[in-house]
Amino acid sequence: MDNRQAMGSWLSGPRAAMEDAGADFGYRGEQLGLPEEGPNSIARPGRRLGALAVDWGLCVLIAYGLITRGYTPATSNWALLVFFAMSALTVGTVGSTPGKRLFGIRVVALRTGTVHPGRSLLRTFLLCLAIPALIWDRDGRGLHDRLAQTVEVRS
Repeated sequence: MDNRQAMGSWLSGPRAAMEDAGADFGYRGEQLGLPEEGPNSIARPGRRLGALAVDWGLCVLIAYGLITRGYTPATSNWALLVFFAMSALTVGTVGSTPGKRLFGIRVVALRTGTVHPGRSLLRTFLLCLAIPALIWDRDGRGLHDRLAQTVEVRS
């Protein structure tokens, strides 16, 4: 193995290294019964991060313009509260936030397909803690999605 192969396997992560060694993990969402591509397939991390950035930017603008009327140290705290309210309400009712809608993503419950408001509150609370969202499983679902029994899929 030359240096480039070693560096490439390190940068690609353990999943890519195991797949190069012959392990077959299948595609993301296969264990959940979701298609590999197209509508209802697992949303990719880039789309999810883009939607999160749009939602956070919208919440900062609301906190900046309507609540604190300028930038203060409390603006970020208010933005988090606005994010919690917006995410819990919109995911619990229509299944997506404005950012998710813009990026073509929706949140669905694994069993029923629609997110119950209680699941939405749990998911949003864990998302606001940030750490559960950074722990992913092999399907690309964060710990907040696993605990709420939800998944983000493409529309």
